[in-house]
Amino acid sequence: MARESIKARERKKEKLVAKYAEKRKALKEAGDWVGLDKLPRNSSRVRLHNRCKLTGRPKGYMRKFGISRVTFREMAGEGKIPGVTKASW
Repeated sequence: MARESIKARERKKEKLVAKYAEKRKALKEAGDWVGLDKLPRNSSRVRLHNRCKLTGRPKGYMRKFGISRVTFREMAGEGKIPGVTKASW
């Protein structure tokens, strides 16, 4: 499990990205690169990193579910993810 400070940092970046999304888009369309430089660095979508929403694990992230493979396997085994069953043949 990731440290709380790292998870909090990612949540803070997500809020900044959402806050400045429209402004960044308008500045890019206008070609105002100086104005774009004045915005906070963490307001860029490129600086976000996919992390598990439950544990904060950075690797093995499954985009479709928003969680890591380890958490996915635990939850799928317990039947907590609708439509997902264990394969058997």
